[in-house]
Amino acid sequence: MDRVPLLSLGDALLVSIQVDLDDETVLALQEDLAERIVSSGARGVVIDISGVEIVDSFIGRMFGSIAALSRVLDAETVVVGMRPAVAITLVELGLSLNGVRTALNVERGLTILRKLTAERHPRDAEDDDVAFDDHGGDGGEVMAAQPRA
Repeated sequence: MDRVPLLSLGDALLVSIQVDLDDETVLALQEDLAERIVSSGARGVVIDISGVEIVDSFIGRMFGSIAALSRVLDAETVVVGMRPAVAITLVELGLSLNGVRTALNVERGLTILRKLTAERHPRDAEDDDVAFDDHGGDGGEVMAAQPRA
């Protein structure tokens, strides 16, 4: 069984799935990720599925379960890099991944996570090096933080 690597990026974890997923691998990923969120105190998870070519209903449901598990452990999840064929398959299977945020790439996914973390943990956001605009856009516009008086 292949293990999916979990990489730390500040207070986020990057899960880059570059192997064919089978049921056993996805279940191990869920367990590994839960343990890593708790041990690292991660506030966000980016799951990069750009290497995933085929999904079935179980794997599709597991993406939703992983996001729900992360939320329970105080971490937001963004799935990035979904191929059009995977999106079509998920829709055809009736899996809309409710509650799972998506983005086109890792950069946009991290931007979304930073915004979500700032909303959920405003005190922590005051200590960040960057501040986000309040225009409500998804485009990841970043402004330099203003010095505190």
